Amino acid sequence: MDYKQAGVDISKTDDLIDKISNIVSNIGGFGGLFDLGENYLVSATDGVGTKILLAQENNNLEGIGIDCVAMCVNDIICTGAKPLFFLDYFASSNIDQKQYLTILNSIKKGCEQSHIPLIGGETAELPSLMKDGHFDIAGFCVGIVKKENLIDGSKIDNNDTVLAFPSNGFHSNGYSLIRKVFEKMVSWCPHHLYKDYIKQALKPTEIYVDRVMNLLNESLEIKGIAHITGGGLSNLNRILPKGLDVQWRDIPKPPIFNIIQDIGKIEEKEMKNVFNNGIGMCLVVSQEEKQKINLQQHGIIEVGKIISCK
Repeated sequence: MDYKQAGVDISKTDDLIDKISNIVSNIGGFGGLFDLGENYLVSATDGVGTKILLAQENNNLEGIGIDCVAMCVNDIICTGAKPLFFLDYFASSNIDQKQYLTILNSIKKGCEQSHIPLIGGETAELPSLMKDGHFDIAGFCVGIVKKENLIDGSKIDNNDTVLAFPSNGFHSNGYSLIRKVFEKMVSWCPHHLYKDYIKQALKPTEIYVDRVMNLLNESLEIKGIAHITGGGLSNLNRILPKGLDVQWRDIPKPPIFNIIQDIGKIEEKEMKNVFNNGIGMCLVVSQEEKQKINLQQHGIIEVGKIISCK
């Protein structure tokens, strides 16, 4: 089984990105930059995808709003920016008040974890556009960074070290494929195991704001930060200068990834193209700078190094 069979063709997405690059400026980064004199405003928008359907099917919506916030603020901090505020968008076939308030409170929790206010948003009821009982959410976040503190990957060099904060699960990517695996599993998997796997799959996305800001407050020179989302570890390549690549260490995947891979008969290459495989955010530093970081204290693991591919 692969992502394309589950309904998502990554190659088409890549082709679309090429086509819109002439319309949208600076496409490919983790945040959009707006020049504000001495500072940049950094903006990001994202959603939760089909993880919503898995949450609905299992009556577990408490983490979905946190996912929405995490997907946005985790992109913002890749530039070294401090998130400032958040807005949400909620669209439904028909507004279910209990459901809506559950999600809104979850968004609020995500904002509290990120130390930002939820300052507004939009709620839309779209009975002619959406299937009955379905809804979607998206978020929008703005942060700020001084120009001299902007992290954009341009200083990354050969032999730099790649560090990472582990993920706490699948986060919010690959769920079209995950749902197909669960559909295959439900007929034979013992109920208690099935429910445990579902619970693990619905863990809210880790918010890395505090962990990244703590490192930046130590005046460490972090050359690049990459949020590992759709596309897996290839997200780090988005910030690498030309002529550089990553030599990854063999990092064991958390058990839930192996379970999904084995049951879905998903090839290793596809796993790397779709999922974070236990790595939530990568940071690139020089070998000298790595020596200044207490990896255990910050919950950081070393996952690879930068190599020349010229």
